[in-house]
Amino acid sequence: MNPPPQTPAQRPAPRDPAPETDVLGTPETRLRTAGAPLGSTGASVPAPAAGVAGADNPFAATPFERTKRRRLKWNRWMMFGFCIILIVPLVAILADIFIKAAPVLSLDYLWANPENKGKGGGIWAPLVGTFYLVIGSLFFVAPIGILAAIYLNEYAKEGWLNRTIGITVTSLAGVPSIVHGLFGLGAFVLTMLPAINGALGLTSHKLEAGLLTASLTIAVMNLPVVITSTREALGAVPQAFREACWNLGATRWQTIRTIVLPNSFSGILTGIILVVSRAAGETAPILFTGVTFFKFVADEGLAKIFPYHPGEPFMAMSMHLNIISNQISRMPENMKYGSAAVLIALILFINSFAIVLRVWLRGRKRW
Repeated sequence: MNPPPQTPAQRPAPRDPAPETDVLGTPETRLRTAGAPLGSTGASVPAPAAGVAGADNPFAATPFERTKRRRLKWNRWMMFGFCIILIVPLVAILADIFIKAAPVLSLDYLWANPENKGKGGGIWAPLVGTFYLVIGSLFFVAPIGILAAIYLNEYAKEGWLNRTIGITVTSLAGVPSIVHGLFGLGAFVLTMLPAINGALGLTSHKLEAGLLTASLTIAVMNLPVVITSTREALGAVPQAFREACWNLGATRWQTIRTIVLPNSFSGILTGIILVVSRAAGETAPILFTGVTFFKFVADEGLAKIFPYHPGEPFMAMSMHLNIISNQISRMPENMKYGSAAVLIALILFINSFAIVLRVWLRGRKRW
């Protein structure tokens, strides 16, 4: 038998549903956590204590990071100050030289030959002698240095012999230039030239210490620099380039010729150009191997463009500046500073050209 239906008054009142739980807590809890005011009551939760990093902003720098930034900023300004300390005296010295050399600097000064022991005229004879000295040294040092670096980096097996050669080459780069000059005197002037004269049967027009012996001496001095710079340029080419070329069936020489050398050309060329600036300013290596203070040079014609024979003494800017500065009495100051300004400008131009060329060639790389 079914129970009688209940009236509305007899029905139990419905209970309130249980509040939903939230992983972040109740709304009041979230308001307290955020420090926001409680809606109706107007009460607020106290703000976080000052100095607690990340309380207001979780991405704020910690005290350690702020200290690190201050130290980096201080170090940056300190390095900038050291650079200024080095640059300001250098600029002052260069400005003083060029200001004192300004009265004689002109095209006529560069084109005319020295007169009256360098007290008049220009500097054409030593300037063109320096040019041929640099060209002659590059003729020997560039191919030998590049080929030696290719062998050491691409062909030679890694071992004690290769490491010994590398250490020896690096050590030779630090040998004083006067030692190279004495080596050139013994090896090329006193040994090589008599052998050549005897082999060719030269009796009246023998080869003397001159451009040939001086160029060989400068080449020996710069050989470690070329080898080291070329090895670094070759080593900068990724090994994956070589392996990809080998996987296509190319030989080692084909890989070097078509892949390695074109991608390392900028570093090799930069090293050679820097060697040029070093060769132009050296005095000690050529002091005993062929340079002279005075050599008659024609004032016009091809004899002025090609004034020196490889087997005869020549004039050079570094030697000319040394003599007129120290050994010629009553030498006008503007002549001294004029020679120094031209030599400095020549070296600065070559180094600047090397830097610009390196930046341009590296910008063309696609790896």
